[in-house]
Amino acid sequence: MTDQETGLEIAIVGMGGRFPGAADVDELWRRVLAGTETITRFTDAELAAAGVTEGERRHPDHVPAHGAVPDVDRFDAAFFGYSPRDARLLDPQQRLFLECAWAALERSGHLTGDPGRLVGVYAAAAASGYLLHHLFRNPRLDSVSEYELMLANDKDSLPTRVAYHLDLRGPAVAVQTACSSSLVAVHLAAQALLARECDVALAGGVHLLLPAGTGYRHEVGGIMSRDGHCRPFDVRASGTVGGDGVAVVVLRRLADARRDGDTVYAVIRGSAINNDGRVKVGFTAPGVDGQVAVIRAAQEMAEVDPASIGYVEAHGTGTELGDQIELRALTEAFRGAADGRCALGSVKSILGHLDVAAGVTGLIKAALALHHSVVPPSPYCTEPHPELTGGPFRVPTAALPWPDLDTPPRAAVSSFGIGGTNAHVVLQAAEPAQPGPPADSDAPQLLVLSARDADALDRARAQLAAHLAEHPDLPLADVAFTVRGSRPELGHRLVTVAATATVAAAQLADRDSALVRVGVASGAPAGVALLFPGQGAQYAGMGRTLYRTEPVYRAAFDDCADLLRPHLDVDLRTLLCPPGDPVPAAPELDETRLTQPALFAVEYALAELLHHHGVRPAALAGHSLGEYVAACRAGVFTLPDALATVAVRGRLMQAQQPGSMLSVHLPADEVAPLLPGGVEVAAANAPRLTTVSGPTAAVAALAVELREQGVACREVRTSHAFHSAMMEPALAGFAAHLREVPLRPPTVPVVSNVTGGWLADDDATDPGYWVRQLRRPVNFTAGVDLLLRQRFALLEVGPGRTLATLARQHEAARGVPVSTTLPADRTPEGEDATVALAVGRLWLAGVPVRWPDGRADGRRRVPVPTYPFARQRHWVERFQPQRSGPLDPGDVAPEPTPTSPATSPPAPADEPYEVVRRIWMDLLGVDEIGPHDDFFELGGHSLLGTRVVARLRDALGVDLPPAAIFESPTPATLARTVAALARPTADVPPSVVPPTDGDLADLLAEIRALSPESLARELHLARHEEGNRDG
Repeated sequence: MTDQETGLEIAIVGMGGRFPGAADVDELWRRVLAGTETITRFTDAELAAAGVTEGERRHPDHVPAHGAVPDVDRFDAAFFGYSPRDARLLDPQQRLFLECAWAALERSGHLTGDPGRLVGVYAAAAASGYLLHHLFRNPRLDSVSEYELMLANDKDSLPTRVAYHLDLRGPAVAVQTACSSSLVAVHLAAQALLARECDVALAGGVHLLLPAGTGYRHEVGGIMSRDGHCRPFDVRASGTVGGDGVAVVVLRRLADARRDGDTVYAVIRGSAINNDGRVKVGFTAPGVDGQVAVIRAAQEMAEVDPASIGYVEAHGTGTELGDQIELRALTEAFRGAADGRCALGSVKSILGHLDVAAGVTGLIKAALALHHSVVPPSPYCTEPHPELTGGPFRVPTAALPWPDLDTPPRAAVSSFGIGGTNAHVVLQAAEPAQPGPPADSDAPQLLVLSARDADALDRARAQLAAHLAEHPDLPLADVAFTVRGSRPELGHRLVTVAATATVAAAQLADRDSALVRVGVASGAPAGVALLFPGQGAQYAGMGRTLYRTEPVYRAAFDDCADLLRPHLDVDLRTLLCPPGDPVPAAPELDETRLTQPALFAVEYALAELLHHHGVRPAALAGHSLGEYVAACRAGVFTLPDALATVAVRGRLMQAQQPGSMLSVHLPADEVAPLLPGGVEVAAANAPRLTTVSGPTAAVAALAVELREQGVACREVRTSHAFHSAMMEPALAGFAAHLREVPLRPPTVPVVSNVTGGWLADDDATDPGYWVRQLRRPVNFTAGVDLLLRQRFALLEVGPGRTLATLARQHEAARGVPVSTTLPADRTPEGEDATVALAVGRLWLAGVPVRWPDGRADGRRRVPVPTYPFARQRHWVERFQPQRSGPLDPGDVAPEPTPTSPATSPPAPADEPYEVVRRIWMDLLGVDEIGPHDDFFELGGHSLLGTRVVARLRDALGVDLPPAAIFESPTPATLARTVAALARPTADVPPSVVPPTDGDLADLLAEIRALSPESLARELHLARHEEGNRDG
C-alpha cells in the first residue's frame, strides 16, 4: 500500500446531470449538504391526470411517490439539429443525456479543442418506456416506420448518438449491467484512457420511468418502500423508491489534466468490476462474496489500505436483503479498520434509486464531498442497522468536516446490479492546483459568449453575470481562458472587457452597458486586413501601457529598439516609455527621423501582440510608412532590414526643405485641376478626401482660395511636403541603400500604395518600387476599396483611428467591421483594454481567432455556467384506445400532429406543389413551408425522404426514385419533378381503423422479427446520404 501515485490515476474533470429536485450538479450538492429529500409526492389530481384509476389511487398499498425530474417532455431540438417531428419520436432519455453530456464537456473545458484528440462515450440507458407506452400502440404514428421508432428509442444507440451530435471520435460503447451500468461505464472509460484508446471520456447513465407520475404499489417482501421514503442502513427501511435522472462525468488521465490546467474534482485511484456468478441465493439477489471481491480488487489496484478511506458512498437501496448483504461485504472488505472510523451514506436516501444512472450519481456525490472536504449527511438513518454495531462504519446524519487521517482524503463508491455485476471505485482528493504566474490584477480580460439565438445569448449573459457576482474572487483570467477556445463558437455573440470578476458581473448585468458588445456572425468576413498608419498618427507615450503590461508587446518592442540603436541617437524606450505620470511631452517625436522608426516599432509590436491573441491577417495594408510594416509582416523585409531602411528613409526625408500639406474635402480628380504650380496630390485618402503637398507659401495660398470657393480644407501637422517633388533629392540616397537590401515576395497579400492594387512580387522585390513609393502619391482609397470589395474586416494597427475613419467614408464599408487598437486621445491609458476589445470585435463579426493557449501562462479551466438550452415541448401523449375519434390537438403539443396518408384525401394530379407541401409539413412536423425551403435544412434525412416518396406515390400515383429528394430538395423543384411524372391516381385505400387495445406482445414480436434483410433494405435507401444527420 502506498500514498504515492501509481501512474494509473484518472481525473474527474467535469460533471453534468439532472436529478430529482436538482437541475444540475451544483444544486445536487446543495441538496446533499442540506440532507433534503427530493422525492415527489403526487397529489390525487396529479395521479388521476397520469391515468391512475380511482381504485388504484384508493388502494392501501399504493404509494404516490417517485424521484421525478421535471420537464422531461422538453428538449432543445433545434440546437441538436432535430426537426420537431424527429424530436417527438426520440426517446426523452436520449434527449436528456445529450444535453447533459454537452454540459459536462462544456463544464470540463473540453467540448472543443484539438481535432486530433479522441473523446470516448461509455453510456447506459434504461429500456425506453416512451417507446413502449407512448409510441408503439399509437395509431396516430402510422406514418412512422418501425425502423424509425426503433432507431430513435433503442437504448444501445445512446452513446453513438452522443458521439454523432458532439462529433466525438473515440470509442462509443453502450453499457448494460442493470443498476450498476453507469459505474461500470466509468470503469470501462478509465480502462480505455489507460489503454490510450481515448484522451477524454464521457461516462454516465440515464433513467426515466414512463408513464410518469403514477407512483407504485408496495408489495410485502418486494423491493419498493412501504411509505415512499428510502432509508438505507436504518432498521425502519422497507425498500427503495424509484427515481429519474441523468448523471455524467468527464474523465482524463491525471497527468494530462494537470498539464492542461483542468479543474480536478477527484482522482480515481482504482476501480474494479466482477460478477457474483452462482454464489448467491438467486439470479436477482446480491452476493456477499462477489461484493467483497470487487471492493478488494479496486483497493488493490488503487494500492490503498481500506483504513485510509474516510467515506463510502454505498449502493444503499434501503431493501432489507440488499442493505444487510452490502454491510456484511463492506465490513469484511474493510476488516482491520478502526470501529466507526469510516462514514457511510447513499444518495438514494435523498433522490431515490436512479437505476442505471445511480452509480455515477453516487460517484458525483463522493467526488464533490472530496472536492469540498465535507462528509455529507444521510437523512432518515436515525436508527442504524445492527450490522453497523462494532464495525468500521457509521452513518452521519449531519454534514461533517472530512476526517483528519494520516493519508490523503479518500472515498469509495459501490454500485451493484441485478444479475450480479458489481462495480467499486476508490477516489482520492485532488492535490491543490499549482497556481500559475499571477495575472496582473488590473489587466483587462476579454470575455466572450456565444449562442444559437439572441434569447439564449441573453440567458447565457445573465448566468455568467450571476456566477461572477457569486464568486467575486474568481480569477477573471481563468474565466476568460475557459470560455475562449473550449466551446463551440455559435452565431449570436457577445464580448466585454473587464479586469475583475466583480466589474465583469456588473457590466454583464447592465443590459444597457456600452462596455458589452453584441453581434451576429452571419455572412462572416473573408478575413481581417490590418491597416498600419503613417506619419501624423504619433503621440507621446503611445504603447507605454502595453510595454508595461504585455510581455509579448514588450519583447517585440525591445527587439526593435535594440536593432535601431546603431541608427538613432536615442533609445526608443526612453522616448516612448518614460517613467512618471502624466506622460511627459516629447517634441522630438515629431522629427521625421524619429517619428518613422518609432511608429514602425509600435505598429510591429502591436502586430506581434495581435498574433499572440490569435489574429491571423488575410491581407495587409499601410499608409506611406505603414506599408513598410505591412511588407515586413509579409516577409518582404526582414525585421533588421526593415528597421534600417525606415531609419534611412526618415533621416533622408527630414533632410529635405521644409514644406506643408493640406487635407482637402474633394476627390483627387477634382482637386488636381485646382492646384497651383509646385503643389501636387500627395495622397488619395478617401472618396472625398485628398491631401496635397508642396511649398508652404503655395499651400497656404491654395487654402485661402479653396475656402473662398466653399471647399473645406485643413492644414496637416507636418514639417515637410511628403510625396511631392520636394522629396526628389532624397531618392538617390534611398535607392543606394535599397540596392543592398535583400527583398522577397510577400507571403501575405499586401496592398500597394503606388497602384492601389495588390503588391506584385516583381514590385515587392524591386528596389525601384520602394523608391517610387516614397515619391508617388499614396493611393490609399483605392486600396481600401479593394479590401472592401473582397469583404475583409479592417483593423487599424497603430495609434489613433485615422485609417479607420478614412475607411468608414467608403460606401462599401457599411456593415463591415472596422476597428482600432490604440486610443486616439493621445494618452496611453486603456491601451490594453482597447487591444483586447479590438480582438473581441473581430470575433464578434465572425473573423476566426486562434485564441492563445492559456496553459503557457499558467491559466486554469474553471467551472462556469454551461449553455442555456431553449427547451420546447416535444411529446407524443399516450394513446387511449377508447378515444379512437379525431385527434385532440393537445395530444401532441405544441407542434402539429402527423396525419396518416390513408386518412388524407388524394389531391388532384394538377396540384403537386400543395401535395408536396402538405406531406413535408406532416412528416417534418413544421407549421409552414415555403417553395424554396430545403428538406434537409428543415431536419429531413434519407429515411424521411423514402417516406416522402412513398406518400407521393399513394397520393398522386407517381413512381419517384428514392434519390428524388436529394435531386429536388425543395417543394418547388420536387413538385416540378412530380408534375412531369404524374399519372391518374389509383383508388384510395380504405381508411385505417385504429386498434381498440392492441396486442403489445404481438407488436413487439413483429418488431423483434424485423430481419437483417429488411434492415438492409432500409439502410440501402440511405446510401445517397453524405453528411446529413440520421434520425
